[in-house]
Amino acid sequence: MTVSGHVGAFALDPGGVLSWIVVGIIAGALASRVVAGRGMGCVADLVVGVAGAFLGGIVFSLFGATGTAGFWESIVVAFIGAAVLLALLQALTGRRL
Repeated sequence: MTVSGHVGAFALDPGGVLSWIVVGIIAGALASRVVAGRGMGCVADLVVGVAGAFLGGIVFSLFGATGTAGFWESIVVAFIGAAVLLALLQALTGRRL
């Protein structure tokens, strides 16, 4: 996944489809435990993690990051994006997730 910003491009490249699933599950599970205090289930953690990877790529591009992130870096970027996503959802709904 490549996200192009005004400053440059930042790409997450953990590997194939299976790697994206693993990154999504790890990042989503970590973020849901940090923000919500508990896991949300495997499928929900996967969705949150993959959406977080996309959001994290956008955020990192806006801050001027360029280049390609490998597997471990993709987990960090996806975790940050997923945590931001869950915090925004929690703030908008006004209740714990």
